[in-house]
Amino acid sequence: MNGIYQATLGDADPHTPEVSTEQLRRILSERSAVVIDTRTRIQFEAGHIPGARDLDAAPDAQTAAVADIVGGDRQATIVLYCNGPHCQTSRRLALELKEAQFTDVRRYQLGMAVWRALGGPTAIELGGIKRIIAADRTAVFIDARARDEFAHGSLPGALHVPANGPLDQRLGALPLPEDDFNRRIVLFGRDAAQARQLADGLSSRPWQNVSYFPGSFEALATLANI
Repeated sequence: MNGIYQATLGDADPHTPEVSTEQLRRILSERSAVVIDTRTRIQFEAGHIPGARDLDAAPDAQTAAVADIVGGDRQATIVLYCNGPHCQTSRRLALELKEAQFTDVRRYQLGMAVWRALGGPTAIELGGIKRIIAADRTAVFIDARARDEFAHGSLPGALHVPANGPLDQRLGALPLPEDDFNRRIVLFGRDAAQARQLADGLSSRPWQNVSYFPGSFEALATLANI
């Protein structure tokens, strides 16, 4: 019996088959396909599947943009995703790619909403963080660097989780919001690997709106004028 990680939307389209969450995780791990986020640049910056490429093209230029991403290889394995079951973006582009003779186009039609709900890690870009700092006073920022690094400066109001010790103990010491499990939580560290480790640790917790910054703290410090 298939479980939720093996499920697809069941969107009948023999030309562009769906992939499940489990299949997409394996594809990303093995780098066996080019995964493309078909949403707008602003949506991509606010939170995307790690390893996905940003399409960042007007609707009438998206097929050409995909061709550029895959270096003109129309036999490349491509996985498209968008905002989920009711979003038409990946469906429309998949059909256009097939008509343009791309031979191996697939869709993760469950999209970002289900990816997040199933604990999939979500990356956020500098543009998304900048908008959060300007507009979302309820967001929680968590710094995963060492204590001495944190003491020398961090994002305003950021919480600190120790970089050493068992992850469960480190997370257990955080005053995470329990009044709203959809509260935005942004994780960062000295680099992407440190932030991603913390994101993976939170993936089995009930908070649904967690993302991590896949860049250096120096880049964030420049953004926040630290």
